[in-house]
Amino acid sequence: MVAFDISSKKVEQLNNKKSPIKDKEIETFLKEKNLNLKATTNYKEAFSNAKFIIICTPTDYDEEKNFFDTSSVEDVIKKAKEENSDATIIIKSTIPVGFTKKVKQEYEKDNILFSPEFLREGKALYDNLYPSRIIVGGKNKDAEIFANLLKEGALKENITVRFMDSSEAEAVKLFANSYLALRIAFFNELDTYAEMKSLNSKDIIDGISLDPRIGNFYNNPSFGYGGYCLPKDTKQLLMNYENIPQNLIGAIVNANQTRKEHITKMVTEKKPKTVGIYKLAMKQDSDNYRNSAMKDIIKNLKEENANIIIYEPTLDNNEFNDCKVINNFNEFAQNSDMILANRFDSTLMNFKDKVYTRDLFGRD
Repeated sequence: MVAFDISSKKVEQLNNKKSPIKDKEIETFLKEKNLNLKATTNYKEAFSNAKFIIICTPTDYDEEKNFFDTSSVEDVIKKAKEENSDATIIIKSTIPVGFTKKVKQEYEKDNILFSPEFLREGKALYDNLYPSRIIVGGKNKDAEIFANLLKEGALKENITVRFMDSSEAEAVKLFANSYLALRIAFFNELDTYAEMKSLNSKDIIDGISLDPRIGNFYNNPSFGYGGYCLPKDTKQLLMNYENIPQNLIGAIVNANQTRKEHITKMVTEKKPKTVGIYKLAMKQDSDNYRNSAMKDIIKNLKEENANIIIYEPTLDNNEFNDCKVINNFNEFAQNSDMILANRFDSTLMNFKDKVYTRDLFGRD
């Protein structure tokens, strides 16, 4: 197996058996397993003898065009067709509904499939080893072979596999992530109500979560959803609804913005001299803060002329978004009048009187 990446740093890390991201299982596998894996920055080396070429490039949402930027995916398709036209391409990047059919026609290449991935931050390899399901957007022999490869690579037995057309598989990905965003938005709005009415939010959530149809999971309030997928996937799904009646999908997008504005208001009303931001990442055991709700809250607070300092151990810089970064936790905490923590952990315990968080369960 050959991994191709444009980042020479990531390639070097992989070849030295170091994970470029924070993920316990990946770190363990690279360190302890005898893997048949090589990384390279040379796409010709990666593609030339491949039976399957799997595309996992990022597709950020373009706010100006109101659409996913799929240029990196198309660039790989072009290179793959030039280097190895017989190879079957599997797109795993999140893409708009109808994208796979479009590129098959545009590049005159019929052996392109879409197979969505459902991976949690910090648990990506675990979710490949124990997948909730395998979905392949294709109904041919190559689709069956690829699904079987995923099953063979997993540790879980009796994995549910579904084959469907590519557009339906693309819709599964967008609707699944939008439902997760909906669930986050729902419990956040419940928490906003409880906070404004001086009610015990945890008691309310505990009570409604006893209903097995709702369940006691994915219900911990936050400052808003963020990360690799949910912000961009909800916006893309909303754009796919053009000229189609909807209320709910747009409400999910708007609710997240409203939640961040509410958190900002709760902070500014207390008039702290210095606001400390405890970590930019939105989840425990994650080093990802792309599209983090905390970044929007920092922006909102700066518009209110708040003095902000940041504690983020993964940052080497002394500054982030024109805010001072302090990587000595005690110094950071002592210089903060209020500490914003999307997720509370034991590091904050000695300064808990300064902490503003909506983390009720210490998870998610």
